[in-house]
Amino acid sequence: MSSHSPSPKPRVAVVFGGRSSEHAISVVTAGAVLAAIDRDKYEVLPIGITADGRWMPAVDAPERMAIEGRKLPDVADVAESEHGGVVLPLNAGEREVVYTEPGAVPKALGEIDVVFPVLHGPYGEDGTLQGLLELSGVPYVGAGVLASSVGMDKEYMKRVFESFALPVGPYLTVRPRDWEQDPAAARARIVDFAAEHGWPVFVKPARAGSSVGITKLEGLAGLDDAVAEARRHDAKIIVEALLNGREIECGVLEFEEGPRASLPAEIPPVSEHDFYDFEAKYIDSASGRVPAPLAEEETAKVRELAVRAFDALSCEGLARVDFFLREDGEFVINEINTLPGFTPISMYPRMWQETGVPYPELVDRLIQAALRRSTGLR
Repeated sequence: MSSHSPSPKPRVAVVFGGRSSEHAISVVTAGAVLAAIDRDKYEVLPIGITADGRWMPAVDAPERMAIEGRKLPDVADVAESEHGGVVLPLNAGEREVVYTEPGAVPKALGEIDVVFPVLHGPYGEDGTLQGLLELSGVPYVGAGVLASSVGMDKEYMKRVFESFALPVGPYLTVRPRDWEQDPAAARARIVDFAAEHGWPVFVKPARAGSSVGITKLEGLAGLDDAVAEARRHDAKIIVEALLNGREIECGVLEFEEGPRASLPAEIPPVSEHDFYDFEAKYIDSASGRVPAPLAEEETAKVRELAVRAFDALSCEGLARVDFFLREDGEFVINEINTLPGFTPISMYPRMWQETGVPYPELVDRLIQAALRRSTGLR
């Protein structure tokens, strides 16, 4: 853990792990990013955040950050120390990262030029980390505070899309106070919603990702269990109607002249799972079709909608927009991910690979976009 000597190469701090239920997927993503960064062009400082929120210097060992069979990796697998912690600069204009350990003199780890956050879910993708980086004045990859926060909250994401005349499916929000103070009334609202739009419905945490905490609810019998499972991840929940149709995804990437959309992908039905849940995405890795077998005008339409969704939330850097293509030929936005999965099997890099931007170039473009931007209110 030596001090960093001055170098003309930009120094990228890859920050991963975190306190959310997507900790392991963040570690996998970080491994892929670390393996892809051009070391002739950039220096790298890996920083892991443990599941209990401690910032740790990590070893630069992408091979130890992959899913092995059904075993998910953890920041503890690559942490350089169990006791100390990394401190980011909080004074605007300072870039020095310091390592502190109980009873020892703090060690300077050198200055950083840009942060590449690969934290999924709360405390990383939701605007909290972005706010910290804004305070310190350190440039970072991806969306700013507002876009990150709105993109993470499924209710407000849908409200913003509706205000921009973008198509979303039927939904119902159950706030913490609704369930805690009058669960009978909340149940009645959910039942009325299902009566209007039909069973099954999906009960989800309003602010979580990677399909954790979601229940496909076939009827009233399992309602309380579904709500309890969603509330384990977020006190606010959202109930969504089933949208029959094909699952289509599209990536958006910021170029010098503005955002562009990738060729879309299709997520095929997963026969072993009720829906495209966590295990289908990351463990059993059902492979999507890239590019999606769509008519030319459908491809053009979904790419246009993806960029419009990106702009509606004032996104920056990157985003993945997920759609349903209904049987009537209309696209409906399911959600936007301001920090989409970046694992080797993730759809976002695969879509850009098919569009002509290979993974290492994708990482480089994101770092360059962050370096071009000055921090400040976005």
